[in-house]
Amino acid sequence: MEPISKLQAVIQCKCPRCRKGDVFTGNMYSLSFRGQTTNEFCPYCNLRFEREPGFFYVAMFISYAMNVAEMISASVAIYILGLPLVYDNLWYYVGVLLLTVFICSPFNYRYSRIFLLHWLTPGLGYVPGSGDDQVHNSKIVSPQ
Repeated sequence: MEPISKLQAVIQCKCPRCRKGDVFTGNMYSLSFRGQTTNEFCPYCNLRFEREPGFFYVAMFISYAMNVAEMISASVAIYILGLPLVYDNLWYYVGVLLLTVFICSPFNYRYSRIFLLHWLTPGLGYVPGSGDDQVHNSKIVSPQ
């Protein structure tokens, strides 16, 4: 099996080391309570995703930047579509922006963590053949 590219691994939310294991369980827009959970370890190569305590707090700042970009894009799109920003239409802008943030929040949650793992974590990169010597098992117990 030929390894997938880094861009494909990011889009498919795969492990940054083996590019085979899933980082998340469940669907992005699942309505169940446990719909979008980050795996603690890669089910294929046993990489621990949370590199240190509080590691994913940085993803909060990445998500914030993504929210700002989405809100700017939505407000420019509203303006281009012909709704000028005047006092009467201010609540339309606010409503559309809040709806945009609400709809994009599962995407931001997932991809802020993926961007952090793939591009902003030093020393964590693709290792060809990682996990091939281990049996693929979703219930691998990590060494303590």
